[in-house]
Amino acid sequence: MLYTIEYLTEKIQASEKPYDLEKITAAYELANEAHAGVKRSSGEPYITHPIAVACILLEFCMDTDTICAALLHDVVEDTDVSLDTIRRKFGEDVANLVDGVTKIGQVPLNNSKEEQQAENIRKILIAMSKDIRVIIIKLADRLHNMRTIMYRPPEKQRKKALETMNFYAPIAHRLGMSAVKEEMEDISIRILDPYGSKAIEEMLDKHKEQRDTFIDIIKERIRERISDIQPPPTIEGRVKSVYSIYKKVYVKGKSFDEIYDIYAVRVIVQTVIECYNVLGIIHDIFKPIPYRFKDYIATPKPNRYQSLHTTVIGREGIPFEVQIRTYEMHNTAQYGIAAHWKYKAGISGNVTGEKRFDWIRHILEQQQDSDDIDQLADAIKVDLAPDDVYVFTPKGDVITLPAGSTIIDFAYAIHTQVGNHMTGAKVGGRMIRFDYKLKTGDIVEVTTSPNAGPNRNWLEIAKTTEARAKIRSWFKRECREENIQEGMASIELEFRRNNMVPSPDFILELAKLQHFDNADDFYAAIGYGGVILSKIMQRAKDLYNSRNADKIQESDEDIMNRSIRKRKGGVVVEGIDNCLIKFAKCCNPLPGDEIIGFITRGYGVSVHKKDCMNVLNSPESEKERWINVYWASGTESDSYNATLDIIAEDRTALIADVTSAIAAGRLPIRHITAHQLKNGNGNIIVTVEVASLEQLNALITRICKIPGVISAERTGIV
Repeated sequence: MLYTIEYLTEKIQASEKPYDLEKITAAYELANEAHAGVKRSSGEPYITHPIAVACILLEFCMDTDTICAALLHDVVEDTDVSLDTIRRKFGEDVANLVDGVTKIGQVPLNNSKEEQQAENIRKILIAMSKDIRVIIIKLADRLHNMRTIMYRPPEKQRKKALETMNFYAPIAHRLGMSAVKEEMEDISIRILDPYGSKAIEEMLDKHKEQRDTFIDIIKERIRERISDIQPPPTIEGRVKSVYSIYKKVYVKGKSFDEIYDIYAVRVIVQTVIECYNVLGIIHDIFKPIPYRFKDYIATPKPNRYQSLHTTVIGREGIPFEVQIRTYEMHNTAQYGIAAHWKYKAGISGNVTGEKRFDWIRHILEQQQDSDDIDQLADAIKVDLAPDDVYVFTPKGDVITLPAGSTIIDFAYAIHTQVGNHMTGAKVGGRMIRFDYKLKTGDIVEVTTSPNAGPNRNWLEIAKTTEARAKIRSWFKRECREENIQEGMASIELEFRRNNMVPSPDFILELAKLQHFDNADDFYAAIGYGGVILSKIMQRAKDLYNSRNADKIQESDEDIMNRSIRKRKGGVVVEGIDNCLIKFAKCCNPLPGDEIIGFITRGYGVSVHKKDCMNVLNSPESEKERWINVYWASGTESDSYNATLDIIAEDRTALIADVTSAIAAGRLPIRHITAHQLKNGNGNIIVTVEVASLEQLNALITRICKIPGVISAERTGIV
């Protein structure tokens, strides 16, 4: 449909709420003038988008200022209209909302996509913590863009669908806006997996007539039994969303017949007492399925969702879910935080001070002292995860944690000192391991000792941001000297694995790039986990290679101890005959790789892969020394050393399985080392002799099929 100001005005008047229509109309006129002549990808005037966003927010009965901000949300970013103009014409509240939505999209270009994503998330959370209406406007903006995404190029569709699935849908879930969340997910999965989602839709359509008849029969049977309740309850039928079914079929591997809650009936009553009375009647009419009852009224979800859920089977033998809730609970379930505006007497103001948004500030506070911006992105994925477990203390208090949480997360959720001094825990009276994954209903008893302290392995076991932040804080505060030694040892090991010998000046330069004043602070941060070494190694290698380019490219010790001249089975150097050729150790090229040559001083031509960091980071002064080279015919008759870096779950006979896989390809092993990593996994570095890149890739495939192997990657180390 085409959204117009007339349509918006009709909806405002039909709402019978005291909106300031004159102010909203003035906001439209300014936006319409600012966006004049601009078209959307669909060919419609651009103004239809902000009107559509305003209409979506009107469905939530958001206040006048939010509707005005929705109409103006793109003018500051995309036109010449200034924030001061909006502030002067519409007031501070509207200006702050427009500014908040605008700043979400204005992300500075950082060093990596990961940093950019993390900074974007941080800006959104800061804007949310100041005024929650900012993210509600942004969700409405994204929802309309998803509804019209078919007009965008396919690559843009996939990018927006991934963003929506990974961030905006979880935010909508956390705010309790289930209708927005489900629509976003359903549109996104149709783009990301059109075949899988179409199969789900076809399965639903196949039985649509029977399903509708079945739901009508169930509703009528329930209505007959609860007819004495006054006023009469509302009874609705619903079908599970496409994405919810998709997750169970394709992610959890269930068949369509194994999903018990595809069909559901919702009973909406006036009071909590009536909820439990109706539950008893439902269990009298139908047979309940064991372990399929959830009481979210007594134990609400973190997003304030409340309802009784029970799965039952009728005479037809078809399982279905019954949800029982009050009207107030239903409003909260459908509209989440927006229910505050939809069902309040007035039509203005915001709810920033409410405790329900402490989780936003909590995420920001936990990440405030972090030295690694990527940790924020990881934190969001955990803290916005839609699945939670509900665990009990021995006194009956409920602790809500993300699915997959351990007793370490539980202990720190109770209190920082409980986590810091924990020595063990019991579930149901039985001692459990620290990595035990908690389940809903577990009763956990933590044992502590005043002399105990966290273990560094806890950082890898803990699931929640809160627990990891508190563990890092303890090590940062209590164990500086130990952290320095741990950090130095970690750097030495990692640099040795990458064939790097850093000088003190190099370490200091690297430390300053990570915003540390001295090397000891840098070492300490690595030691307590504030800096994740694996995440900065690529940057460290790039810096090291650029500082030692001549040594890396020219030293006999750093060039593979093997050379060939132009011949069958070797490398041809463009324009040069009988040239000495050496293969660079930093990238270890193989037949099949795209290659390039570097003219060294006194050592002939050094052959590199074209994507080698030495090539990409070569200084301008050396550009003229690069020369075209290519593999000669018959290269497959030669042999070349190639090194693999294998990470696997540590176990008996792991090395034997790896060597057997190599032997199956009849490849000679030239060198092999193995050691255990700090997280308990095993690391095997093996150098083999191969004839081509294709042969090496076949070997990697065989190794990856070995039970317990996590990764197998080619490396330049030999």
